[in-house]
Amino acid sequence: MSWLDGTLTTVTLCWRIERRDGVTIGLTAHDRDLLIDGVLYRAAPGMTPSAVERSATLEADSMDVHGMLSGDAISETDLLAGRWDFARVALFATDWTAPGETVALGEGTIGAIETRDGAITAELRGLTAAFDAPVAEATSPDCRAELGDARCRVAMAGRRRFARVAAVAGAVVTLDAAEPTANAYGNGRLRWLGGANGGLEDAIAASEGNRVTLRRPPRFDGVGALVELIEGCDGRFETCSGRFANAANFRGEPYLPGTDLLTRYPGA
Repeated sequence: MSWLDGTLTTVTLCWRIERRDGVTIGLTAHDRDLLIDGVLYRAAPGMTPSAVERSATLEADSMDVHGMLSGDAISETDLLAGRWDFARVALFATDWTAPGETVALGEGTIGAIETRDGAITAELRGLTAAFDAPVAEATSPDCRAELGDARCRVAMAGRRRFARVAAVAGAVVTLDAAEPTANAYGNGRLRWLGGANGGLEDAIAASEGNRVTLRRPPRFDGVGALVELIEGCDGRFETCSGRFANAANFRGEPYLPGTDLLTRYPGA
């Protein structure tokens, strides 16, 4: 006899949440902590999902989860900092008297997040949400690949460097090491390896000497923290050819006429 054949008075819901940096937590709607498959699911009685819909169609599945913010599990500070963006979530039911056997109810990634008066509402987007993405790329004069990825093929060995933050003024970060070439880190990324920003990543707008300008100020104080600097590319064909000697892998159409060709005066 299965535990689902009874009156179901011992059924509870659990959430397993895995962040992109590897941090994994468990939450349960039960009033006591549960240990399931080596993961401790902390009691979070206020966590309740909206109606769970499951279908065999290709339409995007989604649901909302409502609950109270907990400083020990999911804090508002970490949410606003982006630590939980695109985290993987698995929702399942189990018997709280003998946790172990589970019934999967849904899984996906965290989408839109709203916080209000100490409460959180998170949208869970199912796996079929990927079908909403464009199937084919649109043409563009700039390269659509990311520097160093499988389509770009530029070797990133030697294009990643470590430095320590000496000062922060708004979005300008001063480092203890200078860039190898002019604007080497422009359109690149800065990864925080320590301090209050540890595990977060920021986009770099431009770099000059030992200073990099981020696209937005750091979330927390970063003075003294170790960071990883990853070179970037502005996506132009001239940069791809002249700086990286990688014109053969350029993923754009720099010479394709645009719609402005239709507005030109005949013979101009």
